Amino acid sequence: MELLEIKNLYKCYDRKIVLDGINLKISKGKVIGLLGKNGTGKSTLIKLINDLLVPDKGKIRVMGKDIGIESKKLISYLPERTYLNKKMTVLETLKYFKDFYSDFNYDKALKLINDLNLDINQKISKMSKGMQEKLQLILVMSRDAKLYILDEPLGGVDPATRDYILDTILNNFNDDSSVIISTHLISDIERILDEVLFLDKGKIVLQSGADELRNKEKLSIDEIFRRDFKC
Repeated sequence: MELLEIKNLYKCYDRKIVLDGINLKISKGKVIGLLGKNGTGKSTLIKLINDLLVPDKGKIRVMGKDIGIESKKLISYLPERTYLNKKMTVLETLKYFKDFYSDFNYDKALKLINDLNLDINQKISKMSKGMQEKLQLILVMSRDAKLYILDEPLGGVDPATRDYILDTILNNFNDDSSVIISTHLISDIERILDEVLFLDKGKIVLQSGADELRNKEKLSIDEIFRRDFKC
């Protein structure tokens, strides 16, 4: 059984086709880069997988389950924008996640918070945008999910923190799960990628193993992307 399977997926906004017949299979134990220019359908695809939008046509299944309440239990999602309750402290947020998600690993979250030097008693409203994004990533990666979907996880953090965050992603999922990362910072993440998906004009124009693609083209993933999507 595939971890994620998408068949003939279409989505339109105001008669404009945003996703145009997407077919995709993702297996377990992979870190996948979802790559494409702005407006190519990446965010729409992510929202459809997370049941935040309804497709016009097609099917999405996670571990054989149609998108809905049961599939949401299998997915841990990091949106591009912070959704945390800013009136709460870090500790209160951890306790909230522990109560809300049965698969939340509280001890793992505490360790990651200490590693990133976050103040557990600080109110989220007093934290910088970068610190809030670190906290949100910790919360997402501390769930024992089957599919982690990270939308621009490095956008608000300094370069010195990026390597730690990437290692956190690598070390906090197992062979029974996979991670999809949507980002513009390709050169920063490509060292951890097993597979890449290039999305253009609502279609998957390339799906390949990362090493296989680099060896074939004799270029980095970032260089291949810049070449193929040059304005």
